[in-house]
Amino acid sequence: MTIEERLKSLVRDVHDFPKPGIVFKDISPLLANPAARLEVVETIVRHFKPVLPDAIAAIEARGFIFGMLIAEGLNIPFVPVRKSGKLPYKKISQRYSLEYGTAEIEMHEDALPKGSRVIIHDDLLATGGTAAAAGKMVQHVGGKVVGYSFLINLSFLPGETKLKNEFGVQPHYLASF
Repeated sequence: MTIEERLKSLVRDVHDFPKPGIVFKDISPLLANPAARLEVVETIVRHFKPVLPDAIAAIEARGFIFGMLIAEGLNIPFVPVRKSGKLPYKKISQRYSLEYGTAEIEMHEDALPKGSRVIIHDDLLATGGTAAAAGKMVQHVGGKVVGYSFLINLSFLPGETKLKNEFGVQPHYLASF
């Protein structure tokens, strides 16, 4: 079984969540499978090791789950990108649009040394709004986005094209729906 086939078998569709018309991709069955979790982490680490990243910035909340494991696998710092109002220290923020509204994320202003080569990780790529906002914050503090990592790409939405056009980086994902 390929990693894409395994992921597709372990992602559950939840209709009309968080609002009517949205099909939420629930990764809880994947999280409950230790062998599949390990395979996901090892696959992503193997892909990004040659990129020589200095840090991984992962997006709250589901991006944190695998983001920390990927950072461990690459032996690099983990930078949390959080929802507005959740970080205690001096921070920068970025507002963005998503498929069902608008939101804002934040990052500590001292999270990355200037010139840091950063991978941004989240569980799912849809319109690319959240990931692009994280990329803009990385650039704002002097970092360079050298990769985007996702478990899932919703290929019927423009996220992949948006990130490739805005940051010149082809997003890496394990399964396309």
